[in-house]
Amino acid sequence: MLLGRTTLSKFLIEQLRGTEDQADLAALLVDVTAAVKTIASMTAKGALGGYLGSLDSENVQGETQKKLDVLSNDAVIQSCEWGGLVAGMASEELDEPYRLPRAFERGAYLLVFDPLDGSSNIDVNVSVGTIFSVLRFGRVGEPTTADFLRPGAEQVAAGYAIYGPSTMMVLTVGKGTHGFTLDREIGNFILTHPDLKIPEDTSEFAINASNERFWEPPVQRYVAECKAGRTGDRGRDFNMRWIASMVADVHRILMRGGVFMYPKDTKEPAKPGRLRLLYEANPIAFVIEQAGGVASTGRARILALQPEALHQRVPVMLGARNEIERLERYHRAYDSGTDKPFASPLFRDRSLYSAEGRA
Repeated sequence: MLLGRTTLSKFLIEQLRGTEDQADLAALLVDVTAAVKTIASMTAKGALGGYLGSLDSENVQGETQKKLDVLSNDAVIQSCEWGGLVAGMASEELDEPYRLPRAFERGAYLLVFDPLDGSSNIDVNVSVGTIFSVLRFGRVGEPTTADFLRPGAEQVAAGYAIYGPSTMMVLTVGKGTHGFTLDREIGNFILTHPDLKIPEDTSEFAINASNERFWEPPVQRYVAECKAGRTGDRGRDFNMRWIASMVADVHRILMRGGVFMYPKDTKEPAKPGRLRLLYEANPIAFVIEQAGGVASTGRARILALQPEALHQRVPVMLGARNEIERLERYHRAYDSGTDKPFASPLFRDRSLYSAEGRA
């Protein structure tokens, strides 16, 4: 694939040639890019456009909505509802699936999206993004919530946009993961990062260390080994990164390798995880797997999970294959009871047998 002047539209024509409904899927993804350009413009203007700050409202997750959350949500809907390409849409910002106006023709796809991932960072000018997922709608009529509850392995396309120093769009249609950069002078996304690959090994991980006391023992074990560096069991030093914007953390991993973890914890016991399966975990897992990485809950492949609710949350661990497989081994050992020394409270920080406890 030629670099430099290959537009996203041309790329999709080539990638989807010979597939079912190739023109419609390509057209839908182009509609998504139109929404991305609108959101990129708003995020770039920030305070100059009056886009910063919060609203006096919460989304279905109980999170305070930013102005840009709502504006970004509207941008995706308005860009994609009218073209006869989707039968319905579901957004992290909406309680229920969005029903298209009767005047608009229904299409063959369902669009699922997080309009502004990492929006808590908007007011401090940290990179944020848009995540999207496309499913095939296999029947006639109005889609119901149940139609959206499909395993991630059934996605026909997925990706994200990241609004940083440059605006990039990373996507997959099941034939590798590819990155495009927005050329603002001509208004097109240009292929700049073809066939992205995540190295199988890494010495870099991303996790919110402030939650360490709430993590399960397998995650505590893994992070403790990384922090021990070359003097510990791993025999090498690791770097820790955390941006608190999933898109930004994942993008770094796609560009230079690494591991991202947002594990299950006991901080909010009612929540089995923090990230939304349909809007975040599934589309990003598809992108990561197509780049040669692994995406897991620690106990199961994310793309194999059967969704049970529209806003279901799950643990997420993704990135370098060998590191994610190590995390899965630690979870299996803990669950089977063969990791008892580490799982026991006696061996945790400030316990009877820890270095601090003996001091």
